[in-house]
Amino acid sequence: MADSLFPHQTAFYRGKVRDVYSISDRWLVMIASDRISAFDVVLPRPIPFKGQVLNQIAAFMLEKTKDICPNWLLDVPAPHVSIGLKCEPFKIEMVVRGNLTGHAWRTYSSGKEELCGVKMPAGMKENDYFPTPVITPSTKASEGHDEDISKEEIIARGLAKAAEWDILEAYALKLFEKGNKIAAKRGLILVDTKYEFGKIGDTIYLMDEIHTPDSSRYFYADGFEERQRTGERQKQLSKEFVREWLIANNFMGKEGQTVPVMDDEWVSTISKRYIELYEKLIGEKFVPQHLGEEETHSRIKDSLEKLSA
Repeated sequence: MADSLFPHQTAFYRGKVRDVYSISDRWLVMIASDRISAFDVVLPRPIPFKGQVLNQIAAFMLEKTKDICPNWLLDVPAPHVSIGLKCEPFKIEMVVRGNLTGHAWRTYSSGKEELCGVKMPAGMKENDYFPTPVITPSTKASEGHDEDISKEEIIARGLAKAAEWDILEAYALKLFEKGNKIAAKRGLILVDTKYEFGKIGDTIYLMDEIHTPDSSRYFYADGFEERQRTGERQKQLSKEFVREWLIANNFMGKEGQTVPVMDDEWVSTISKRYIELYEKLIGEKFVPQHLGEEETHSRIKDSLEKLSA
């Protein structure tokens, strides 16, 4: 039973793609599943090794960015498991965009040149760089769809104090800059991403995953400018190709819409794309690991015992 899986467990939460256990109200155990979501809907079939890919990329990136701000991660006892500090989360996502892509492009191409209170320059084409990266936050919905929100609304609604916003903004932009430097060394462009933060006392921590294909979008740098000139589609590594497939099959998570059938070939294609991004971004061969529930739980318990000692 989820409510009694680990010693001193105080809560359990099943997210879209993770199972999250609170331990002694001090730590979180996050088990990354192979579930995949898009448009805030969990799709009907799991993607092999997706959980391992996400967890290992996030652990790599949290290690690489810990000089910028404190983060929640304490241990990775299994390929698809992370254990870290339990923070009081800010109920917002800090979405940073370097290029006019995805939701921002859909908004812009509909004739709106403002997103989350951020004025977007006139005359931009899809995937063009913004003059400087912009932050377009969203609310973090416990269920249903996240919603765009401006800095002013965040402060007015008490989702963050003005001084906290300044810290969140600075951290997010520095993390994005570092993420792009890491990506550039691997021949990639970090196009956009989202960060989540929380607090313990007065200290703000980076939480959850960062710079993964679920939270970020990457373009291949080689040929980017030429593709922009000719109007060709950018070659990318991200979850956007799943969203595009859903849109092409008339699904955007709206009421009355039905998720299209995912056949074995499509599920295998998605898995291979996730593994491709891991290998391209990390620069190492992906090694699939098959851990059963018993072995996974044993490793988690051992890790928690060490943290409690």
